[in-house]
Amino acid sequence: MKNLSTPHTRTALFGGRQIAGMPMMIFLGLATCVLFSGWNGSLPLGMVGALALMFVLGTLLTELGERITPIREYLGGGTILAIFGGAALFEYRILPVEAGQVIIGFMKEGGFLNFFIASLVTGSVFGMSGALLKNAAMRYLPVILGGVALALLSVGLVGALMGYGFKNAVLLIGLPIMGGGMGAGAVPLVEILSGPLQMSSADLLSRMVPAVVIANTLAILVGTLLARLGRRYPSLTGNGKLMIKDSADGVAEEKAQAPTLESLGLGLFISSSMFVLGSLLGNFIPMHPFALMILAVAVIKVSGLLPRRYEQAAADWYQFVVTNLTPSLLVGIGVAYTSIPELISAFSVSYFVLVLVTVLGGALGAALVGRMIGFYPIEAAITGGLCMANMGGTGDVAVLSAAQRMALMPFAQISSRLGGAVMLILATLLISLLA
Repeated sequence: MKNLSTPHTRTALFGGRQIAGMPMMIFLGLATCVLFSGWNGSLPLGMVGALALMFVLGTLLTELGERITPIREYLGGGTILAIFGGAALFEYRILPVEAGQVIIGFMKEGGFLNFFIASLVTGSVFGMSGALLKNAAMRYLPVILGGVALALLSVGLVGALMGYGFKNAVLLIGLPIMGGGMGAGAVPLVEILSGPLQMSSADLLSRMVPAVVIANTLAILVGTLLARLGRRYPSLTGNGKLMIKDSADGVAEEKAQAPTLESLGLGLFISSSMFVLGSLLGNFIPMHPFALMILAVAVIKVSGLLPRRYEQAAADWYQFVVTNLTPSLLVGIGVAYTSIPELISAFSVSYFVLVLVTVLGGALGAALVGRMIGFYPIEAAITGGLCMANMGGTGDVAVLSAAQRMALMPFAQISSRLGGAVMLILATLLISLLA
């Protein structure tokens, strides 16, 4: 008599289709337990309950988004459905608000977004060639400036043609969109512009916030379309590599070994330590901790201070986080940072056109300048354009996920953090010229 306990037979008993690396029936059984706990108010507080619910919702919504052809091909697939589906589930009380508060607490007070970005930035920088990092970093600022210049010029001209006004379009729509999100962009801009424009902070925010939110959504969708464009025209993309001649300019790296449990633990510690280092430096240097973390990791990489074994450990941890936690994070972004009613209330055809022109102008300007200085146009458009036009760290994750280019996170963060600081300086100059 055959032994029914073999792995092959057990898998067959549960069906052949898999979700999240396990047979569907096992996943659905566990998911039902988690969802019921969230529905009846018994979901544990903190990381355990939040991560369990986020994993279930992220996996289900991502799977659904990738199986519905129009959503997959034109609307960002699983990425967009995880973000807005997650937001809708709690916004419209399909799942209890109390369960949503557990997720919000984990995302904000628990620092899950910071943890995710720290893992991506540290691992992706340590995992790339030091020569490539030096060459790319020196050329990257012109890409950002090219995207900003075309975005502001485009929205100003279209605003003038539509009767919105060149100045209003640039200052109230273009600048906040390209400013690096809410905390690092729109909010500081309000302080800079409220006096010269003689408008209250509340009035300015009511005009700026919808532009930033709509632009973030459009940046995700454009990222999806750019990924499709790259598949159709392979010469335009490096499939996640920024520089066209990176293979010639880079130095040979030793062959990476398979990740081990020890290397994953080391990578977790190293990436967390780099975030702590950035926060520590922020006490002495007036820059965003993420920007300081990027600079610190880049200096360590270029100078060779960290042995290659530990750099590879950080890269292994980065791959683990991206592979296993991205859908969970996308749901968290939707629940904690996305307001569907705010998007709906701000929508009008003219307003939408101005926001769209800004996003497209940023992507096109970055692509053109990037191509001139040796970057792949699609990667330049995504990092130097779309990651300037989205909502900072949350938008970076969503855009790169939709474009399937998570390895570009260091450059996305440069756009969101350092690029956002550049925009605040630019705002002070423009207000003196336009106000």
